[in-house]
Amino acid sequence: MRLTLVTWLLLAAPGLRAQREPDRIYRPGILSVKLNPEGRPIDYPVIRLHSADRLELRFDELGTEVRNYFYTFELCNADWTPAPLSYFDYVKGYSQVRIGTYRNSSVSLTRYVHYTAVVPDRNCTPVKSGNYLLKVFLNGDTSRLAFTRRFLVVDERMDVGVQVRQPFQQATFLTHHRLQVTLAGKGVDIRYPQQQVKVQVLQNLRWDNRLRLDQPTFVRQGLLEYSNEAQMLMPAMKEWRWVNLRSFRLLGDRVSFQRNTDSSFSVFVQEEAPRPPNRYVYYRDINGMFVSETVEAVNPFWNAEYASVHFRFRPPGGQPYRGRDLYLIGEMTGYGANEGARLTFDPATGLYGTVVQLKQGYYDYCYALRDPRDPSGAFETDLTENNSWETENTYMVLVYYRELGGRYDQLLGLAQAGSVHLRTLR
Repeated sequence: MRLTLVTWLLLAAPGLRAQREPDRIYRPGILSVKLNPEGRPIDYPVIRLHSADRLELRFDELGTEVRNYFYTFELCNADWTPAPLSYFDYVKGYSQVRIGTYRNSSVSLTRYVHYTAVVPDRNCTPVKSGNYLLKVFLNGDTSRLAFTRRFLVVDERMDVGVQVRQPFQQATFLTHHRLQVTLAGKGVDIRYPQQQVKVQVLQNLRWDNRLRLDQPTFVRQGLLEYSNEAQMLMPAMKEWRWVNLRSFRLLGDRVSFQRNTDSSFSVFVQEEAPRPPNRYVYYRDINGMFVSETVEAVNPFWNAEYASVHFRFRPPGGQPYRGRDLYLIGEMTGYGANEGARLTFDPATGLYGTVVQLKQGYYDYCYALRDPRDPSGAFETDLTENNSWETENTYMVLVYYRELGGRYDQLLGLAQAGSVHLRTLR
């Protein structure tokens, strides 16, 4: 029985949408995916257009079989929908590149293959600025997607000024950060800023709760200013929680106990609970990122061990959150997208729990709630982490521009600022 074209599209639509979703792992056994500037594992993957900037891609696959992985790029608009351009309109070179550098694990109990690549390759380079999706797939078949990762290509044609202030309103004075953004075009033709310019602000490199700004507060003498407090507030949260997994033979920070055998490691993080609203403690964190490291004299990429890491969270009164799911978010779970990110509630113990396969290293994370009926997919941390104005956060401002009659969003400005004044950014 033949399917009509409309029926086929309806059936295929969910799969097509899933394959375009950023920062998601699709193939079982893929772990520890990192895409970052070379030598800077806690920085966001950003390269300047027509520069020598390079990114470092690393990931593991459980098992001993070496597979043929390839990668390609997809140019996206500011909202991460695919740009309606031909591939060769925005990439110079081949349509896909094989990942040819790999090494089987050694010394470790867990068997895995570690892959690495330098992105972009000299034979496959983006030639337009904007949001890009790195797609890694198997055997040259783009339908066999392994995972995707976002990165940015910026053409620095706009000056971006950003300041982090304390709010004026009493209700948010002690719990939020207020942003102020100023743009200068430097010869960019901006006739209709409400239509041509889109500004987005990321807090600690999270995309789910980003600010989207389409309407400038003031337009004067070639400057655009975004300072409306009602639109420029972000909950400050608190410093990220952490767990030290640099060793599975010694108990690291915030590890309660371990159950190790001759063939595996199981690590139990201390039982956790919501943070009190009126208490703030400063400590240096890495704002939700993770780093593969060991205290033993071994290579952290192909000699490090993996463990089943158990996280436990006790909600108030031992009762589940009604109408919302609890997630473990941070780079280690793809900010809620990867397997194990969602915790399940056990009525017998009154605890939420999950198990995540993690490599030796240092991990930042937090607990967040999500309404499964909310189409935006945003997480909120007010009930699990609470908020304090003193929190050290990093804010990244992205400025997108579309020419009159243009077909895609160019990324023409990028700036970062910290919420602690005079602090030198990493």
